[in-house]
Amino acid sequence: MSGARLAPSPATSAADAGNAGSTAAAAAPGRRGRIVGRAVVIALLLGIALLSGRFIVSNPDLGGVLNPRSPGPTGAKALAQLVRDKDVDVQITRSRRDAASALSSDATLVLTDPYPLSDEAVRALLDRADRVVLLSSSARMLRLLRLGEDAPGAGGEVSAGCRPAEFDRVGTIDATRMFLPATDSEGCFADESGAAALLRSTADGRTVSLLEGTRLLSNDALAQRGNAALGIALLAQEPRVVWYVPNLADGDISSGETTLGDLTPEWVTPALLLLLLAGLAAVWWRGRRFGPLVAESLPVTVRASETMQGRARLTARAADAAHAAEPIRAGTIARLAARLGLGPRSSVEEVADAASDRVGVPRTSLYDLLGGAPPHDDRELIALARRLAELEDAVGNTIRIERNRP
Repeated sequence: MSGARLAPSPATSAADAGNAGSTAAAAAPGRRGRIVGRAVVIALLLGIALLSGRFIVSNPDLGGVLNPRSPGPTGAKALAQLVRDKDVDVQITRSRRDAASALSSDATLVLTDPYPLSDEAVRALLDRADRVVLLSSSARMLRLLRLGEDAPGAGGEVSAGCRPAEFDRVGTIDATRMFLPATDSEGCFADESGAAALLRSTADGRTVSLLEGTRLLSNDALAQRGNAALGIALLAQEPRVVWYVPNLADGDISSGETTLGDLTPEWVTPALLLLLLAGLAAVWWRGRRFGPLVAESLPVTVRASETMQGRARLTARAADAAHAAEPIRAGTIARLAARLGLGPRSSVEEVADAASDRVGVPRTSLYDLLGGAPPHDDRELIALARRLAELEDAVGNTIRIERNRP
């Protein structure tokens, strides 16, 4: 009856249950993989955001240049150790208040260009010291201390040539920056033009020495010429050295809390947060489409003959006789090679030679037929196909298969 339904057999029900179970088991790892993939992407985005925030709020550490604790090429740890070897107590601090409280009449204040300090803070610190040595300089410090100004030229090899006795044993140095001393300042290590590598002032009972020692007193240059003797002559004249290392956190110009948000317009931070949220939403929305490919059977089966006919129609519609002749020749050569006992990778010449021996046709004509110029139009294509078919028939007629008789 048409209205009756056939009950599924036990074997069919068991097979369906097994297929459903395997499908569910196969789908479970896929879902777990998608969840894990989403979690990994979200973790990466959050890590990038946290890392970016760390870079934004952190301040650059510029104390590596002539830093007495730095063993790097641009540090000054070697110079600090040489000064200690002269029985001089070296106290290193990164706080200007600690440096000011540690100064006394028997101490030398050593520092590089105090870039984070304002002019008032620099004067307040220098006024507490009777002896000051600046290991690097800037135009601001030259103006503030009234020691002189920059001199043109690149410097060179110079010797002391000044009154302080501590510089007599220094010898020569290779200066990289020269200065023109002011009227109440003295220039040491001067060249013929009067420009000096070191400026020295003893006004108001305070001795101030200034030079550009970045390439003279650093760790990698201390062993050259008289650089080490120059550093000892500057720093080892008093029993104590208070070495102040400037840093942004201790400055009164920059608060040390500047972030990228403070330097950009107000709409940048909300825009970045909105883009981050949009990226997370896109990952959650489109992430469900990610996963392994699922193999599915095609709804129909396409026969080889239909494919061949479809390609033939396309070739005929394109009117490309040369392209259509290539598979015809290739098929003929493959079939002739099989009939003549040749390998599947035999060349056109080998097939033509074997066919010529079998049917008695000149080799040159078979060379042209199997591998010659392609046809230019449909008429030549039809003629070529007819000749190839005749060649196959001729070769087939020469083959005699002998049957075993009982």
